[in-house]
Amino acid sequence: MAIKIFSDGSADLPKHILEQLGIILVPLSVHFENDRYTSAMDLRHFYRKMKEEKDLPKTSSPSPHDFFDHFNRAEEHEDILCIAVSSALSSTYHHAVMGKEMIEEEGAGSRNIHVIDSKNASLGLGLLVYKAAKMAREGHSMQDLLHTLKRNITEVRNYFVLDSLENVVKGGRLDRVRGAIASVLNIKLLMKASEEGTLEVVEKVRGTQNALRKMIDKIGEAGHDFEKRILAIAHSNCEERAKEVMEAILKRYPFKEVILSEMGPVIGTYAGEGGILVSHT
Repeated sequence: MAIKIFSDGSADLPKHILEQLGIILVPLSVHFENDRYTSAMDLRHFYRKMKEEKDLPKTSSPSPHDFFDHFNRAEEHEDILCIAVSSALSSTYHHAVMGKEMIEEEGAGSRNIHVIDSKNASLGLGLLVYKAAKMAREGHSMQDLLHTLKRNITEVRNYFVLDSLENVVKGGRLDRVRGAIASVLNIKLLMKASEEGTLEVVEKVRGTQNALRKMIDKIGEAGHDFEKRILAIAHSNCEERAKEVMEAILKRYPFKEVILSEMGPVIGTYAGEGGILVSHT
């Protein structure tokens, strides 16, 4: 059977890759005070609106019925593999599982549906989806994909630098007093995704450029064979900075392939403008 790859609106893969590989993203909802959008909303409008609004937008997972509807649109001859954002960050994975169970209760015939917790977000998730979709396009079996995914989930490395702590404070993840002190001292957070799929602070660094250099240094801890690996960089409305980081990384580490993309509303809400995320596997 052919394999159709699904993920969710936090994957942050660029549009040309989604179209090229036939990847389907089930969107999350993005709620400003008086307006509701999906994670597929225009990003210029999103960042402009986030700057204008007093409160951060709220994001919510696709419902089980959303996944049910999207899975149902796959062709009858297609098995389904859905790779979801970390269950430690969102209920999206659990809703995808419920959508799968709804399909099976109605009778899916010979179609197999697998839902995987990526333990990643943004382009960490996107990298896993991209590699799975390429394998599916090359004709690999579902068992091949599942075996490779299991290994890749443990291999993906994600680091990101927040240029501003404003959204972290607004979102209640840092109290206002500490946020104000950090702002005065020009403290930036270097963060990473843990093995459990949560986010943790690696280091507090003074100045954006110092934090970005620390992040680039961290990439080297993955060892060698960069010429066999894929680098992915996502930015929150700061493309020029992302390109500078990409050039600096490639001068030190000879990755075989690079994906450059913009953080969508789901991750961009928490990163705020000027954030840089680097993933590789």
